[in-house]
Amino acid sequence: MLEVTDLYVNYGAVAAVQGMTLSASKGKITLILGANGAGKTTTLRAICGIQKPRSGTVTLDGKEIQGLKASKIVRRGLVMVPEGRRVFAPFSVEENLKLGGYAAKNRDTKTLEHVYETFPILFERRNGAAGLLSGGEQQMLAFGRALMSQADTILMDEPSMGLAPAVVDSVLQSAKDIADSGKTVLMVEQNAEASLEVADYVFLVERGEVAYSGTAAEAREDPALVRAFLGDAALSDD
Repeated sequence: MLEVTDLYVNYGAVAAVQGMTLSASKGKITLILGANGAGKTTTLRAICGIQKPRSGTVTLDGKEIQGLKASKIVRRGLVMVPEGRRVFAPFSVEENLKLGGYAAKNRDTKTLEHVYETFPILFERRNGAAGLLSGGEQQMLAFGRALMSQADTILMDEPSMGLAPAVVDSVLQSAKDIADSGKTVLMVEQNAEASLEVADYVFLVERGEVAYSGTAAEAREDPALVRAFLGDAALSDD
């Protein structure tokens, strides 16, 4: 289980996160929603060790990890799938996946085989350059690279960003499949409607702190609640 308590993060004199408290559980997708500048990505960056928090605690399976280097946090079993996928374009798909397993405790072929079983398209494209994959396929590669680390907790930052609408549902379903396999998934998303369909819990954040928390089902039943934070375009009326 991942727990964040009273987290504060500054960029210079600017307070980006102000007392963020949230948690994410095994086998579930926990969603962070909020307008641009609400502190969502900064929260993920602080959790995974990229951004140093000013104060607060982050615990993974009961052990504090805030303040550790990102590389050590990966070895503790937490990885991040960054916004924009960040694949190594000139490298092959398989080379990208193997790079994801550099910190794995047990380097064997079983994890790679599991990734290929989970994302068959990656097996088909394994010898091709990652940069030639479509946006959706690159997102699958980013997910697979995270799985190669054998981490039990995966942070996902805007996995649907820049993808064609027809691809968004399949990408988010892949995220749900990862959670259903027993992983803890903490996801930041701007696509409220699609992400609420696959999420279990949701935290709405505003100005760097949690303004609402509850089940995704409760949020779906109260679309006015999401609109209040994300605007009228956040959810359709269908």
